[in-house]
Amino acid sequence: MKLRIFTEPQQGATYDDLLAVASAAERLGFDAFFRSDHYLHMGGVDPGPGSTDAWITLAGLARDTSTIRLGTLVTPVTFRLPGVLAISVAQVDQMSGGRVELGLGTGWFDAEHTAYGIPFPPVRERFARFEEQLEIITGLWQTPAGKTFHFEGAHYGLSDSPALPKPVQRPRPPLIIGGAGAKRTPRLAAAFADEYNVPFSSVADTEAAYGRVRAACEAAGRSSIRFSAAQVAVCATDEAELARRAAAIGREPEELRRNGLAGTPQELVDKIGEFAAIGCERIYLQILDLSDLDHLELIAAEVMPHV
Repeated sequence: MKLRIFTEPQQGATYDDLLAVASAAERLGFDAFFRSDHYLHMGGVDPGPGSTDAWITLAGLARDTSTIRLGTLVTPVTFRLPGVLAISVAQVDQMSGGRVELGLGTGWFDAEHTAYGIPFPPVRERFARFEEQLEIITGLWQTPAGKTFHFEGAHYGLSDSPALPKPVQRPRPPLIIGGAGAKRTPRLAAAFADEYNVPFSSVADTEAAYGRVRAACEAAGRSSIRFSAAQVAVCATDEAELARRAAAIGREPEELRRNGLAGTPQELVDKIGEFAAIGCERIYLQILDLSDLDHLELIAAEVMPHV
């Protein structure tokens, strides 16, 4: 099982805050540092400093780290045109020496679109755009050098694109699709994704979602796909420390135990084992208190060696 750190910078984090977490995660041996791609604080009054752009952040981290993998969970298709996103991700992949992964999704948080003047189409159109973006981004990256890329869809059209720059990773950086949708998501994951992620769900619901994607892969004639999960993580050596860490993120210990990975290191190890038993290979640990680097130290020392 690979453990990855997953942050929510829209809740309040500067680049330096994120660099401190990414650097600690790299030093401690976590597999990757991921961040959400949002432009608006969720819940209550935004205390500042405001959100940061995901791919600008990852470009900086590409130069300020050296070994840890970097990515988004997930970038909404509403934020960027597919050709522009393909260029940005390829460039960050170059800047990192081939350490980037792209999580891509339809987008869901309408308030951030309203706040920053970003169009937010109905869900059916977002899924249609999502599928076209998947075709375009993978097509651009995989077009042979010296050839051009063409695409004509209902929402995007590309003509005589040089399909440059190319990412370092060939044929392309890993692509992650997430969500628990019953029909469209499994089909798209089977067609395009290297990894399928189920966020913030029970072990039973995660297993059901994996089953739908396995069936879609079989129908598409595909033999395998990597499975992962995202879970809020709060680890502590005793109940007092757990209560303190839960309070810091506005949650209750018992609720976190039910709905995430929370408790002693052994409790985390046991629940991660339940995810492993259903085929999960990577856990994205959602770390909400970015100032508590001792939290990462504890997980690295007492959980990571046992999973």
